[in-house]
Amino acid sequence: MEKRQATYGKGAARMAPMEVSVEAGNGRESDWLDDDGRPRRSGTVWTASAHIITAVIGSGVLSLAWAIAQLGWVAGPAIMLLFALVIYYTSTLLAECYRSGDPETGKRNYTYMDAVRSYLPGTKVKLCGVIQYANLVGVAIGYTIAASISMRAIGRADCFHYHDVRGRSGKDECKSSSNPYMIVFGVVQILFSQIPDFDQIWWLSIVAAVIAFAYSYSIILIEIQY
Repeated sequence: MEKRQATYGKGAARMAPMEVSVEAGNGRESDWLDDDGRPRRSGTVWTASAHIITAVIGSGVLSLAWAIAQLGWVAGPAIMLLFALVIYYTSTLLAECYRSGDPETGKRNYTYMDAVRSYLPGTKVKLCGVIQYANLVGVAIGYTIAASISMRAIGRADCFHYHDVRGRSGKDECKSSSNPYMIVFGVVQILFSQIPDFDQIWWLSIVAAVIAFAYSYSIILIEIQY
């Protein structure tokens, strides 16, 4: 029995360095892994701001000036302030739902539906899922229509300029349908959707933020022009 214990003791002694090295390796891994085992998040205030801008500002801002003008100088700014407060409140709710349980060490909810499942029962989860996907479908349809109308307007403007240079009106020659542009835009969307981890491209949010600001800049330029 004593020999077995001595042998076991020697074996344990031989295994000790391996265990220490494994623990040391885990320590090094913890430097670049977050508490959930995923690569440590390296976002900054600037990258977060870019994500917020791309999430909030969209093509709807193109009609914002006209809508506010219809409401007037009193109701228009008041409505803008009201919806700014609504967005701030809902964003705060989403931030509070990022972790379930403890706000610092609780389980992370990576998606909107993960957060819903953590706080609501089954039927309400399905209802929120339907609303979310209906919103995504509506946004996709809206952007497809807006893109096709914009491309058609560019084509018509170029056509009118072409005929105007030659002293013709071009009213009949420049008639066109937006359907081909819808098809082209849809095909491009399908192609981009096949790129794996497309949403993880670091410069994508920066480009999207610049485009989002371009919506506002275009409105300013149009107002100055007219």
